Amino acid sequence: MRKNTFIFVAELGCNHQGNIKRAKEMIEEAQKAGCSIVKFQKRTPRLQFSPEKYNAPHPSPQNAFGKTYGEHRENLEFSIDIHKELMEYAQNLGIDYSSSVFDIVSTKEIISINPKHIKIPSPINNKCDIIECIAKNFNGIIHVSLGMTTKKEEKELITILKKHNKLKNTVLYHCVSAYPTQNNDASLLEITRLKETYSNQVLGFGFSSHHTDLFPSCIALALGATYIEHHITFNKNAKGSDHKISIDYEELKYLTNSLKKTESLLTYKEKEILDCELEIRKFHKENNMAVINNG
Repeated sequence: MRKNTFIFVAELGCNHQGNIKRAKEMIEEAQKAGCSIVKFQKRTPRLQFSPEKYNAPHPSPQNAFGKTYGEHRENLEFSIDIHKELMEYAQNLGIDYSSSVFDIVSTKEIISINPKHIKIPSPINNKCDIIECIAKNFNGIIHVSLGMTTKKEEKELITILKKHNKLKNTVLYHCVSAYPTQNNDASLLEITRLKETYSNQVLGFGFSSHHTDLFPSCIALALGATYIEHHITFNKNAKGSDHKISIDYEELKYLTNSLKKTESLLTYKEKEILDCELEIRKFHKENNMAVINNG
């Protein structure tokens, strides 16, 4: 049987609600569903947000875990020691750990625990200091999302990674930063553009989905995105900003199985006439040829 080659990234984000026990349970569910990587997020809220935004109320109070937006973000954060514990927990289950980073301090902290993967998310893929820090100090696989990104910004980050000889360890993700993304905004042919532009330079291509539908990921795989990333949740109605645009455990299992089926269709013929065609060929072609030759 042909081995599946796509890599599914289960984006846990902050859907664990700052609860380490729940984070571990989510890692377990991702592993059971056949995911290859679980991805968290690391930020230093006082660095990431201006004082005005940090001290302002959460724009959706029903999803807030604090009186201010900054307090909300702080309450969802794990320390770097907990990130290391989660990385080791995942590794013991046979699944890789990764994290998005959102500021220079968090970037250095995540690099310090030496994960196999690190993610440059769309909101900071134009932050040259962070990209430089990763390019200089991280030797694993660099995942880059290209949501809400101009071609100029894309070229600049590619230039930095190329300067440090990191493109060969880079995965470029097509991404639309809308939550949820509507199908008429999917723009999946961007995957084709990325392949045509960078196929001889980077490690691979991905699709970071914010769709509630599952089939765009199967199309993305057919177009050549071998890294598929989705937010996952234990409950779509749970408190928090990302649960409603996430897929639950049953959908996760369904999607990973659908991706396996999709990939099984993406082959060339093993030989000119397949075994399943032999009998039909004999009936329709070889018998007809005998009649013609005898005529």
